[in-house]
Amino acid sequence: MLIVIDTLAIGAALCTAVIFGIDVLAAVVLRPAFRELDDHTLVQVTGRTHRFGNQRLPLPGVLSVVAASGATVAAFAAGHPHAGIPAAAGVAFLLVWLVLFNRVALPINKTLIAASYADETPSNARALQDRGESIIDLRSVLQGLALLAFCLAIALA
Repeated sequence: MLIVIDTLAIGAALCTAVIFGIDVLAAVVLRPAFRELDDHTLVQVTGRTHRFGNQRLPLPGVLSVVAASGATVAAFAAGHPHAGIPAAAGVAFLLVWLVLFNRVALPINKTLIAASYADETPSNARALQDRGESIIDLRSVLQGLALLAFCLAIALA
């Protein structure tokens, strides 16, 4: 059963690392770079970037939650609560991240995607970007904590 716990926790960690890396990149590199762009260019770049992210990143996001949930159940079922507790914490961090993403970032992403492909620049483009960026540090921390939790689950299994 330890192999199952470790395999699921490793899968959760790897998938979480994908999203964690993207969120950290956004916080550390893209946010300051986007501040230097005029509004039209900002909409074009962010809209098109979000389009590809929205198309390609749900897979590792969903797999991280599924694998982490499986690791949690397997750990508790096998009588390894010392591994199950951090795995469960990782699931909780990912679920909070999902709520933030779906309530704040995703609607903004959709607006910017539509504007970029219509070659329009919303009058509130900068405000939209600022609102989306306002949670990127928190999103990065949540993903980092989830990744750490899955590493702990692996170490403690």
